[in-house]
Amino acid sequence: QVQLVESGGGLVQAGGSLRLSCAASGRRFSSYGMGWFRQAPGKEREFVAAISWNNGRTYYADSVKGRFTISRDNAKNTVYLQMNSLEPEDTAVYYCAAEVHYNTDYVPRPPADEYDYWGQGTQVTVSS
Repeated sequence: QVQLVESGGGLVQAGGSLRLSCAASGRRFSSYGMGWFRQAPGKEREFVAAISWNNGRTYYADSVKGRFTISRDNAKNTVYLQMNSLEPEDTAVYYCAAEVHYNTDYVPRPPADEYDYWGQGTQVTVSS
């Protein structure tokens, strides 16, 4: 019912920056928190960051805190992940996900099964 499409991935040197976007469509009258996950080859899907529908509430994995910033524009149905000071360990496919929750102050948390819809991912590669 909700389609999510990520964009903005690419190749960057260590210390560089990228901004990922996730555009949502297909569901008009719902509110939901949004999250970013990543998955490297041979690794489990890892939580990165999440944001509530309202009030600007955010939550970050310790590994990215202070380097990554999640934001959203509800009018555009788009969530962003600004990634600064990238490290080779950040190399992964990055996925956005939506969690339907009508408490608009709720910030989704790390468990992947909390989320209801997923994008197909965008590759981020950080060279050392």
